Amino acid sequence: MILCITHAQDTFTIDRVQQRLEELGYEGFRFNTDEFGTKYRLRYRLHASGPQYELRCGTRTIDARQIKGVWYRKMWDLQIPPSLDPTFVPAFLKEYRNSLHIFLDALKVPWINRMDTDHAVGANKLLQLNAARAAGLIVPQTLFSNHAEDAVRFFDDHGGNVVVKLHGALSKTMDGKGSFFPTTRLRKEDVPMLESLSACPMILQEYIPKERELRIIYIDGEFFTGSLRAPELADWRTANTTLVQWEPYELPPAAKDRVHVLMTALGLPFGAIDMIVKPNGEHVFLEVNPQGEWGMLEKYLDFPIAATIAEKLVNRIEQHG
Repeated sequence: MILCITHAQDTFTIDRVQQRLEELGYEGFRFNTDEFGTKYRLRYRLHASGPQYELRCGTRTIDARQIKGVWYRKMWDLQIPPSLDPTFVPAFLKEYRNSLHIFLDALKVPWINRMDTDHAVGANKLLQLNAARAAGLIVPQTLFSNHAEDAVRFFDDHGGNVVVKLHGALSKTMDGKGSFFPTTRLRKEDVPMLESLSACPMILQEYIPKERELRIIYIDGEFFTGSLRAPELADWRTANTTLVQWEPYELPPAAKDRVHVLMTALGLPFGAIDMIVKPNGEHVFLEVNPQGEWGMLEKYLDFPIAATIAEKLVNRIEQHG
């Protein structure tokens, strides 16, 4: 059995991966993490022979020893029972999160991706940029600061060709719906607002002229790359979706080699890498999202991403023995 960690609103991608797992002879059990406190139960028992961890959903009980591999797709915020007294919400969240991690930490099996590594890399874009440069990739000049004078100096040093963004995304979706602060081109009239950095540190980067934007899906050495010619915006998700049309793109072998070195160094079998192709053909690394979206590439470009995730995980399980 393979545990597929996701959330209740996830569609398309989870179904495709589970379908391929079944074709390969492995049952995929969908675990909606947002429903853990409302529809699942965890049991831990310490026997003379060792600990026993069980996950229950309805009438079904899964022993941790049955799980041969884990696909870590998404971790979602816990649903809070509407009848729960607000006074007990902090305790509810704390104890259920602890219980969830106790269960997941017990799974000493192959993962794509391991949760601790996934979170560590996803939460540190500066680590990513440094590792990308060490792997031979071109990265933008970057400043992360809460100091207005630093930001103004950076803006001036780059002739006003600067973008600004949050270190962490507010939106969990690829379409930018909901709370969302897009990567934004900084204008001269915006500079006085940099005084507010003391309330919220932000990333400033040199603006990179772009011929194309790339979303590269890396799966254990395999590459699937979609490209688009978005309007001249710093963040394509702010564009009218009718203007955004994905096209297949063949990443040059040298860029593939460097991305492979990067992902190996970061310890990530899977990741969604964002890059820019400059008018002169140079490829510039922006970031890697260990839980990045890829359904649009499978849907519109017919890339076999879901099947490859399933196959790579099964390969790891069988090599693990």
